[in-house]
Amino acid sequence: MKRIVLIFSIFCLSSTVLFAGWFSKSNSDKVIIKGSTTVLPIAQKCAEAFRKVDSNITLSISGSGSGDGIKAIIEGSCDIANASRDMKDSEKSAAATAGKKIEKHVVAIDMITPIVHPSNKIKNLTIDQLKAIYKGEIKNWKELGGQDMNIVVVSRDSSSGTFEVWEEKVMKGTKVLPAALLQASNGAVVSTVANNPKAIGYIGFGYLNSSINGVSVNSIEPSLENGKAGKFPLSRELYMFTDRNTASKSAMKFINFVKSSEGQKLVSESGFIGLK
Repeated sequence: MKRIVLIFSIFCLSSTVLFAGWFSKSNSDKVIIKGSTTVLPIAQKCAEAFRKVDSNITLSISGSGSGDGIKAIIEGSCDIANASRDMKDSEKSAAATAGKKIEKHVVAIDMITPIVHPSNKIKNLTIDQLKAIYKGEIKNWKELGGQDMNIVVVSRDSSSGTFEVWEEKVMKGTKVLPAALLQASNGAVVSTVANNPKAIGYIGFGYLNSSINGVSVNSIEPSLENGKAGKFPLSRELYMFTDRNTASKSAMKFINFVKSSEGQKLVSESGFIGLK
């Protein structure tokens, strides 16, 4: 048999990022992965290393939100659903109705990190202050000791697992103000905040870079040390979901690789917190 060479390409289209490999083999050796843009860098980095472990398996990876991934695993249109939140009761019910036995695999720990423009001198915000900002009760940075300029609120859209966790841990049942700029991915939030000195947003810890500043929450810095110790107030688990009834050996082999020592090292290299 001729050696099969996998070609991986990255495509950015609207809010969806595609990372895929194509080759002429049966579908049994192809694993389709959909869902969270937060988990996307982990899946991509692990996929690059995994092809050296098994070159007969191709991975098609897309990121358009945790809700989309969970919907896809319930509908049977993907093999693995990446998610930055747990399943809702309504999703569990839909899965049961569809005859699915969804299995949850924890692959990493993340911290939802508030971010501001590098010119913004604000270094720390409390949960209550974040809630007031996102409700529209605090409207100017000077109210927080910053410059005299209106706050531009940047949030994720409702299909995002990051939005769901932010709504639970920060908003606590209240709604984000209607004027908030809704973005479809972590990368879009980073870009928006990096280009607007008035803006505030929130992202997965792995997306922090020099174009924006991470903000401490309740005087606890978003650092790997604090994340590993469980001190950061906005920590969460990251998941990959499978259907126990239909999960292929190839899909489970990839998940086991992500959870292995080598995979968890790659999780850390992606900027997230490994389980080991």
